[in-house]
Amino acid sequence: MEDGIFTIEEANEKLKEECGVFGAYDFDGGEVSSTIYYGLLALQHRGQESCGIAVSDTSGPKGRVLTSKDMGLVNEAFTPEILEKLKGDIGVGHVRYSTAGSSTRENAQPLVLNYVKGTLGLAHNGNLVNAPELHRELEYTGAIFQTTIDTEVIAYHIARERLNSKTVEEAVGRAMDKLKGSYSLVIMSPRKLIGVRDPYGFRPLCIGKRDNMWLLASESCALDTIGAEFVRDVLPGEIVTISPENGLVSDMSHALPREKEARCVFEYIYFARPDSFLDGMSVYDSRILAGKFLAMDSPVDADLVVSVPESGNCAALGYSLQSGIPYGLALVKNAYVGRTFIKPRQKNRESSVQVKLNAIREAVEGKRIIMIDDSIVRGTTSDRIIRMLREAGAKEVHMRVASPPFLWPCYFGTDVPARDQLLAYGRSLEEIRAVIGSDSLAYLREERLSEIVKGLGICRGCFTGNYPIEPPKEDIRGEFEA
Repeated sequence: MEDGIFTIEEANEKLKEECGVFGAYDFDGGEVSSTIYYGLLALQHRGQESCGIAVSDTSGPKGRVLTSKDMGLVNEAFTPEILEKLKGDIGVGHVRYSTAGSSTRENAQPLVLNYVKGTLGLAHNGNLVNAPELHRELEYTGAIFQTTIDTEVIAYHIARERLNSKTVEEAVGRAMDKLKGSYSLVIMSPRKLIGVRDPYGFRPLCIGKRDNMWLLASESCALDTIGAEFVRDVLPGEIVTISPENGLVSDMSHALPREKEARCVFEYIYFARPDSFLDGMSVYDSRILAGKFLAMDSPVDADLVVSVPESGNCAALGYSLQSGIPYGLALVKNAYVGRTFIKPRQKNRESSVQVKLNAIREAVEGKRIIMIDDSIVRGTTSDRIIRMLREAGAKEVHMRVASPPFLWPCYFGTDVPARDQLLAYGRSLEEIRAVIGSDSLAYLREERLSEIVKGLGICRGCFTGNYPIEPPKEDIRGEFEA
């Protein structure tokens, strides 16, 4: 905050996800670019800074790939004229969010690599914890990097392994032996579409089918959008290879025992769309359960349950259903404000929070309010929203949070900042409550996390400091991300 004005980082305090990926292969030879476009539109919530599509015609010259990438939103980057030029029956697409300093067109995906065995088109969601070591290893053997994203590290390793492998999927498996961290990959080779999920299953990936077109997507909602049938999830550690000759072939040689799987629980709490299913679990149901558990474990007398839109909506409904306290609308979100916008000038004193949200006085005046949000990161936004509700006449504001307190950074693709920037770090519950100015405060109990995902293996490192993979010795967040 600078002299009463909120910085963009403060105003956009919500956690950031790293990317969404999508792939399509039409065995009948139909063009896939418009299908990928609509799939990326459905995944836009996973990244708003850049996007791209790469396609190839499997009946044309081998290895010829057409690519279009740009900064901004999917519907801004791709005009009908651009899509018309992207002719091909196989393709991959990507939407990206990046941390500060890496938001450049060069880092937009998919990456297309031309090498001695042909071409690779690759889109990646996740974060490698050993990216710096792999990067240095490649540099010392002559590799020249065009980007600062670990996707390029992955692409190089696959290309190198391909020189000594019979098939591209074998090369992918060999590259996986070197990769540590989170990754869901969609890879296009000249005649194959490949989906890969890291052994821990940090990031989601699913398989779909529409007529004779096979699809890969970060979330099932993207399949619904294009009228495709959900086939199944790609399993943690699985490589799926899709080709006209063999259909779908699975390789589970990199799978871990189920008890070691470590999905990012924030996919269920915040990142994924509520209409998605991830590994058989409804995201909507997970959030309803989180709200119900908050009501059971941290009840409070109040007149109205409200949410911080949109991410708190389902949990707030769950709280209302369990408590019997009415659920209502108290905050209106400006649908035309994205995650970044012009920083207000000092003289204008506009509040960035109020540009995005405004309280409805008629809904809250004279009432005791329970406000539900999915998380508190730095606390700057919570403090301003609570103040906004009080100024609109709320008699009491009780904060309930649908996740445990953030105490540790994330190294696996979620933009959780360093510990000293986390509001909960080093503070008691009462101290946090005093900072944000609520009448009471409660978080989801950490032991409830397994219950909201019906026992699926999850990563809870940002809450406990116990990571499924040893964190990097150097802080790579913001340096090598996808």
